Amino acid sequence: MRLAGFSIQPYRLPLAVPWESAQGGFAVREGWLIRLETGGGLVGYGDCAPLPQAGTEGRACAASRLAECAAFLSGMALEVALASLDGIAGAAPAVRCGLETALLDLLSQQAGLGLARWLNPVSSPSVKVNAMIGALDRQSLSRAQAAAAAGFNVLKLKVGLAPVRHELALLCDLAGGLPAGICLRLDANRAWSEAEAAVFLGALSGLPVESVEDPLDRPDVAGLGRLQAGVAFPLAADETLPVLGAEALLAQRPVRRLVLKPMVLGGLRPALALANRARDAGMECVVTTTVDSAAGVHSALHLAAAVANGLAHGLATSSWLVRDVGFPPQRVGGMLEIGRGTGLGFIAR
Repeated sequence: MRLAGFSIQPYRLPLAVPWESAQGGFAVREGWLIRLETGGGLVGYGDCAPLPQAGTEGRACAASRLAECAAFLSGMALEVALASLDGIAGAAPAVRCGLETALLDLLSQQAGLGLARWLNPVSSPSVKVNAMIGALDRQSLSRAQAAAAAGFNVLKLKVGLAPVRHELALLCDLAGGLPAGICLRLDANRAWSEAEAAVFLGALSGLPVESVEDPLDRPDVAGLGRLQAGVAFPLAADETLPVLGAEALLAQRPVRRLVLKPMVLGGLRPALALANRARDAGMECVVTTTVDSAAGVHSALHLAAAVANGLAHGLATSSWLVRDVGFPPQRVGGMLEIGRGTGLGFIAR
């Protein structure tokens, strides 16, 4: 099967509430919806949504690379196009992610399989997800209670935006008002020195903390290892992953968890390969979006289903967008469902 059509639709999606973190925030998500079509009439979609602060190329780079790829891939066989991605988009992970997703959508449709099953025959039919309830503040408890009532039992919060002692007081107040069985996933976005991180992490004993992401502003293997040794829950490397590199983290395992973002890692197959290596090294993996469009969320959902580890993944981000380019995956309580159809399952608006 060969590519017969290639279109790139730009989008600009405002957020209902600005996304905040210690590394800066944003109020609009911009990118391109990629649509590929075969001569046989199959249509495949992918999301290219660069976010430099998360580790992707910039928007200008992505735009020029997409135009080059459209000309290069025209008329090419699907398998040949897939094999060409490293050469034409290897240094632009968001572009590579969008193109790879659209090609995998077509290939899995051609095989008569859902994309997750195409990636892993024993993939999960549904995926547990955490609720993202924003920055830790005095309104966190009401948002946490609403998320718990909606069926989530893992709630993610951004920390590192205020002094450590202030946030610890807020966190203790929040924990005291949580329903039974609810746990907190905290993301510091590389906010602290090792001394600050040690104070924060040391004060979490007895609180329902599921994990803490990216505690160090200047991450190093030794410092992360010291912090991990002092707590019972996993520390996780997200923005720390490209800083230290996968090889160092897999070899020395200073933390117990890696966070995988397809838009940053260049697509589903590179992310799944890293997840498999991490599993073999005794490390956990959680898949998250970069607050992507519905096409990107579908893509990350299929990756999480292929990882199939039963953890809560960071995929329930569509509600942050005021509008979207298509229909996001269906959520039932704290689970996202993989559709029964073939391919990616994304439907454009």
